[in-house]
Amino acid sequence: MSRLLAGLARLNRVLERVLHWILLSLVLGFILLVIYQVISRNLAFMPSLYWTEEFSRFAFQWMVMLGAAVGVLHADHFVLEAFPRGSRADLATRVVRDLACLAIGVIFVFYGHEFALSGLRRHATASGLSMIYVYSTFMVSGAFIMLFSVQRLLHSLLHGLDAMEAAFNTPSEMETLDVSEANHSVEGLGSPLDSRGNSGEGGPRP
Repeated sequence: MSRLLAGLARLNRVLERVLHWILLSLVLGFILLVIYQVISRNLAFMPSLYWTEEFSRFAFQWMVMLGAAVGVLHADHFVLEAFPRGSRADLATRVVRDLACLAIGVIFVFYGHEFALSGLRRHATASGLSMIYVYSTFMVSGAFIMLFSVQRLLHSLLHGLDAMEAAFNTPSEMETLDVSEANHSVEGLGSPLDSRGNSGEGGPRP
């Protein structure tokens, strides 16, 4: 089991780096296409390239789906904690969360395969691009979600849930807050009042 986890971790590490570069390229392409659309609509001498509107939408769809997969690996999606941290109910919901992500990945792959194949019979209006390159976003995203979810679940099984989240989850501001420093900063709020003649605990000095 540990060898499986190590091999999956190496694979996902490479895939995550590739996804980061792909997402950066998509963001750059999306921005350039939108800028061209805005400029061409205000400058008459620039040709109106209708395919830029299609490609900007296609790039946005790929950004959303691939970004969602990376978000599953690091638990970057919006989470509402309904139970006290560390309680049994909280631990159960955190495990169910990763199982639910795995189930969503399976659904995306299973039904996304048929959806992608349906794109072979359709083409984009302006560019003539086969829609399989757009419809396959669900299947590809589902495959990444499955790989990332399995890695999180295996890591939790072998090393514990807290160790897994410490290794993968993006830390929030509340989790990284130093409680001792926060207490000192609160206590220090009384010092400016002292300099104006107030005691730290009472009213003005006689």
